Amino acid sequence: MDMRILSIAVILLSFLASASAQSASRPLDYRFDGTISREVLENYLDRSVTMAYFLVTGRPEGNREYRYRDDDIRLIENIGAKFIGRAIYRWNGEGLLNDPNFWTNARALIEQVHGFDSDVIFQGCLFETISREVNSVKIPAWVFRDFGLSVEERTFSYDAMLNPDGKLVNHWGRASVPDVTRLETQLWFYYLAGSYIDLGCEALHVGQVSLIGMADTGLKEWSRLLARIRAYAKTHARRHLVLIDAHVPTWGMIVDGVSLLDFNSFPMRIKEVPDKPYECVLEVGHLDSMYKKSKGCISPSGWKCGSLPYLVEFDNYGRSRTPNVADLKSHFVWGWDEISWFAQQPQEYRNKWLVYAHDWVRSTDPNGHLQMPVSRMITCPNETQGSYRANTKSEACPIGYSQEETIKAIWKGEQAAK
Repeated sequence: MDMRILSIAVILLSFLASASAQSASRPLDYRFDGTISREVLENYLDRSVTMAYFLVTGRPEGNREYRYRDDDIRLIENIGAKFIGRAIYRWNGEGLLNDPNFWTNARALIEQVHGFDSDVIFQGCLFETISREVNSVKIPAWVFRDFGLSVEERTFSYDAMLNPDGKLVNHWGRASVPDVTRLETQLWFYYLAGSYIDLGCEALHVGQVSLIGMADTGLKEWSRLLARIRAYAKTHARRHLVLIDAHVPTWGMIVDGVSLLDFNSFPMRIKEVPDKPYECVLEVGHLDSMYKKSKGCISPSGWKCGSLPYLVEFDNYGRSRTPNVADLKSHFVWGWDEISWFAQQPQEYRNKWLVYAHDWVRSTDPNGHLQMPVSRMITCPNETQGSYRANTKSEACPIGYSQEETIKAIWKGEQAAK
């Protein structure tokens, strides 16, 4: 990577940010109700962040209690984030859903943020995993009624969500991938989706849909389930709409020309520069990257597009058996998942690389949008409670990695250029 180009980009970015402060830029439109225009959707995607577990208080990550929530709230307001990705979910550990504080504390955080910016969207996640703890979660009466079933006094059944042929059972060790063709799986996902919508979430990420849809020929069951969730949102969501996305290795979920998703999402697929240790670039066609591949369709809101808008994010998925070694055929980046590679770079390089990545995605494929990394679990050696956080390092957040002001400057420069 040519560091001179990055330096020039930083200088230009500073100029644009300054111009933004001096100009009367037209405020971006974040209004929608029932449907969403492409312009408003992309305004949200342009101000999106990955902020895992933001709404989950207590000890969401292992056995560590996170103490810097107030600084996270300050960060959201400071940078002007509008789409808070992965804000609430459980990766297994479903028993936590039985704790009333899981819901009441999350609602209080949503209300606190909406107190200074009512446009902010929070995203809940469904995900491609279940553990036996799901057997402890009671099925609410409204879930049975909405499926036209007799109301029962029972909990969800882990075994009833599994593929009958054993496909992807114990895929995650002691946890499995739920099969969307199973009624119990659809009850489970509908319960999660409805509960997150009732909480105030206006977006849902449904994970690796190809894994969950392992037996779903023609996307028939996905179509049925997502239609139910959208119908629930029409009545219960804040603005009568829930934005649904997923990781789509086939570049879209389209049935009869209509997308089941409001936008697509995928990992960045960062590529190593083997002769320059720990440096990386982005490249069209590297592995299964999404750039220039998002399929055209009619969106769920009714507008046509030659390519559905999509997000790319710094993904997390562990470490390889050969950390710190480049392998261009592997999804690992210098032996680490994407966010762990990023977290290990020097602060100056992290800031410059964010500028580079944002500019590269925008200039390479205007349908693509970079989801800024603000909070995500990392698997590399660290002293930051197992997570990368973009917060400016301070007494208020001593485990911050200090990309906050870079993200803010990127977005200011972007708006000034419009």
